[in-house]
Amino acid sequence: MSTESTHETGQAYAAGQLAAALITAATHTDELTRQRAGQRVRRWQAVLDGMADGMLNVGSRTAVAGLPVWVTPEVVHGGFATGEAAAGGPLREHELAVIARAGLQQHSRGALFAYYLSEPGVAELAALLDSGGYRIDVPEEAALLTVAWLLRTGDHRAAADLVDTLLPFADRLRFWPVPADAPPGDPEIVWRETAQQAATALANRRPNAVIEAMREALTVWNPFADKLLALWCETTDADGRVGAQIPHGWPDRAGALLATYRRLAAEHTRCSKHRKPKENLGILCTALERRVADGALTPRVAGLLQHAVDSMLRRRGTVGSPQHQALRAQQAADAARPTHHAFAGLVAGRLSSLPPQTGIADVAGVLCAVQPGEAVHTGLPQDAVIPQPIQRVVRRARAGTPEELIGDGVICSAEVLAMLTPQVTAASVVFGYRDAALQRLAAAHYRAFRNRRSLLLLNLEHQVRIHELPWAGAMDRHRTVTAAAQQQAARALRRLGGIVLNGFPATVLPNPMITELAALSRQAGVDVPWVEELAADIFMGTFSAKFLEAAKIAAELLRGTFYERYYGIDYAAVAAINDDGRKRRRIVRTSSTFDLMCQDRAGGWGSGRYSVAANGMVIEQAQILTTHNLATLAGRLGAGPAESWEELARRCLDWTLRLATRIENNARPLRSVKDLAYAWRHMVFYLSLVAPAAQRRFIGEAQRAGVGRLLPALRGLEHVAGGGSFDDSGSAGDARRLVGWTVGRHWILAG
Repeated sequence: MSTESTHETGQAYAAGQLAAALITAATHTDELTRQRAGQRVRRWQAVLDGMADGMLNVGSRTAVAGLPVWVTPEVVHGGFATGEAAAGGPLREHELAVIARAGLQQHSRGALFAYYLSEPGVAELAALLDSGGYRIDVPEEAALLTVAWLLRTGDHRAAADLVDTLLPFADRLRFWPVPADAPPGDPEIVWRETAQQAATALANRRPNAVIEAMREALTVWNPFADKLLALWCETTDADGRVGAQIPHGWPDRAGALLATYRRLAAEHTRCSKHRKPKENLGILCTALERRVADGALTPRVAGLLQHAVDSMLRRRGTVGSPQHQALRAQQAADAARPTHHAFAGLVAGRLSSLPPQTGIADVAGVLCAVQPGEAVHTGLPQDAVIPQPIQRVVRRARAGTPEELIGDGVICSAEVLAMLTPQVTAASVVFGYRDAALQRLAAAHYRAFRNRRSLLLLNLEHQVRIHELPWAGAMDRHRTVTAAAQQQAARALRRLGGIVLNGFPATVLPNPMITELAALSRQAGVDVPWVEELAADIFMGTFSAKFLEAAKIAAELLRGTFYERYYGIDYAAVAAINDDGRKRRRIVRTSSTFDLMCQDRAGGWGSGRYSVAANGMVIEQAQILTTHNLATLAGRLGAGPAESWEELARRCLDWTLRLATRIENNARPLRSVKDLAYAWRHMVFYLSLVAPAAQRRFIGEAQRAGVGRLLPALRGLEHVAGGGSFDDSGSAGDARRLVGWTVGRHWILAG
């Protein structure tokens, strides 16, 4: 795929995203959703403008003209830079507070930069270093803290060099941290959301419109309907004819009731049944208005009134009768039930007393039943249990170890785990810093750097690495690689590998998780390749040499196994490849032999004209050959199952069966097909590590549990286990090899 075609594709993608955001901003019923869509409109318009005027270089590490690679760009979905810096934008609240406190004449970042280099500013930064009472949201916010640390350790030359590097951007970017109430706590403890985020979600929870309309009907319109019905019943004669007689004073009472109706209709607008002319209440109101206005009812209106009164009396009984009173008592009890909105307000108040920027350590305490004092202030019943929807919001912010949160379902995917992992790995990555203040700073900076969104890159270019940031390089010169630091990282690496393997055995490792594993490997001195998942729409037809290294590790572990036979791999040939030449200037090492092997295994599709599906087929073959990090985890790293490999295979089978059901009546099933094939590949891998007898037992159980669409794949398992093989198309009679990508309609969709 050429750079020009990538640029055109990028423009089309950005234009589509802009159009979608515009529609949402203009039409969505929720105001907050419209506001968020409006922000997306601004960002995508900036992307398109930057691509048009040449300010943005799509596919390059230097994505924004005038900004060096170490500046964190604002990146939107798909890896597109907007042209803005993440550390830029208007002055923030904490910056304005510093300007006011320090008495700065200019309200600018340039003035703040100068202040933090003054004696009182450096002293303020030094105090933050010692207390740990700060937060770093984007990597740039660690820069002047690093300067302050260098100055107090006597490394004035490094501090001056760093200031010189930052100075051209002093008026644009935030190079200072955000004050925080408390320093970070136990690095073993992670959280998916903070207490503040949970509190905000609950505070923003709106009343349920349907429930509130029902409550209004029960508390306002039903009692009014009773008064209206009773009033019309006064006009009923002995034969049951409504309106046949008008008692003394009735017109005055009717006029007063109409005035009450108009007031209620203006004040209570959720329920609209009273406005509908065919509803009983609407008929009674219309008839009353006409009777008061001109003293007579037309035959049609009189007939509708008679029918409405009769039906209301049959359903409810006479107003005031035991039947009627029992109905209204039950309805009043229903209306008095506390709403989820009220409970949300109560729990949001409880959360407001917790540290806002951390997770919730005591979830049970936050979710306890309504206490006596709370019942007095909120009107909620004492000892009432918090509803499950409110509990779910709070539990998402639970603080605990990754293992605990996976067990409780708070971490529900490998992607969520990857988001939280930097909180744990940071402690191991910075273990080599001897100074406690620098350790805290480096850990906070590492977490912020890992939140940096990836750019769309071409030609095997790699994302900016942490040591390329000037302040990180200055910190690194004060880090010592010791045996203890390496052992600490090795322990963290094995632990993380085990968490991934056992927590989400059927899921492809997301790229952020691979980044963490690679960082820990470097820290531990463990030289293993970690291969990313590549995007089929921008694949350039070649793989970096680490893919070949990963395939050779797989060959060591899997040669002669069920995995090799199932996927028709010649791991001896893989192990013999030796053409990954030295890295030339600005060119990443590759292996043309490995590239061709993947293309051949994809049926030669990858060697022709550009096709996303063909690219996907080639990439999938690389994943099959390398096992996409599973062999590295289980072989080189020594990560193993908590129970057994057979149990992991069984969990993968369960997941494939679940995914197979998602294909039914799905207008866009390809994502499920790919995920199913990836989980299936993991299952085959785990199955290859158990004894043949266990394999046969597992395959028999799988066939009995299988669904129709998977039957050809299950027959394929049995066929290979019995010594058979597939032809070049992946078939053997009615048995099929299951892969995810294909050019044309996938066979699994024909079932």
